Amino acid sequence: MKAAGGQVERKEVLEAYAEHVRNVAGDLSGMKIAVDCGNGIAGPFFQKVFEQTALTVVGLYMEPDGRFPNHEPNPLKEENLKDVSAAVQEHGCDVGLAFDGDGDRCRFVTEEGAPVGADIITAFVAVRKLHQHRGAKIVYDVRSSRVVEEEVRKAGGIPILCRVGHAYMKETMRKEDALFGGELAGHFYFRENFYADSGFLIAATVLRILKEEKKPFSELLRPLLRYYATGEVNFEVADKDAKITQIAEYFRKQGADIDFIDGVTVRFDDWWANIRKSNTEPLLRLNLEANSAELRDRMRAEVERLIRS
Repeated sequence: MKAAGGQVERKEVLEAYAEHVRNVAGDLSGMKIAVDCGNGIAGPFFQKVFEQTALTVVGLYMEPDGRFPNHEPNPLKEENLKDVSAAVQEHGCDVGLAFDGDGDRCRFVTEEGAPVGADIITAFVAVRKLHQHRGAKIVYDVRSSRVVEEEVRKAGGIPILCRVGHAYMKETMRKEDALFGGELAGHFYFRENFYADSGFLIAATVLRILKEEKKPFSELLRPLLRYYATGEVNFEVADKDAKITQIAEYFRKQGADIDFIDGVTVRFDDWWANIRKSNTEPLLRLNLEANSAELRDRMRAEVERLIRS
């Protein structure tokens, strides 16, 4: 039997997507922002999405250029945020945005030019979303600051810890029917976006919050910056699994709370650390956070000694 023929329909969806993002952003009149697209693909799309708003944009490296002549389009590296930080301060912007090469990750800098950790943005956005959706679930990865869990619980939400990785985050978002999620790499996930991540939606969401709050970004973030983190530190280790086991046993004997959701996480009342195998490189990655800078530095030295031993 001959199969029935189907139909092919071509449809331009960019304008519908742009309208969706603009609806999330709302009225942005009076705001000024700096945007660094790093000569990636985000530049033309950002202009298309926001061209019909009253937003004033100071654009940096908006034209795609695969040679990336100005800097690597990786906003996780602090050196790649220098230009947008300078532009924010020079032009008196409310906030700075930096996208990665394909536009699905977004980092922020305050009106003072200070970079903001993606986990802090997760807490910042989650609290405000929970105002309308109390009891909803928020997903975050094992590297994220303790402030995420604390703020989500305080706002009446349910924090869901997830292993690191785009695929794991999306899977957990769907499984838990989570409202929102954030990953330290700068991916942010939305239930209304089919549980997937979007650099443009997080940009629109943060801009809307800033417009509605009518306060400097740095002032709004200050209560969330109560811990001291190392950032991600990498080590070349021959037997990574054995090293993770060794570290777990060492801190278990000291009374740590231990889990193996992704590598090993050791938790004490005043500090915690996650040591995990990289998903993309032959490395062990350390993230550590403490209640004080002195304790952070002391415990980092102890964990590093264990890793190198």
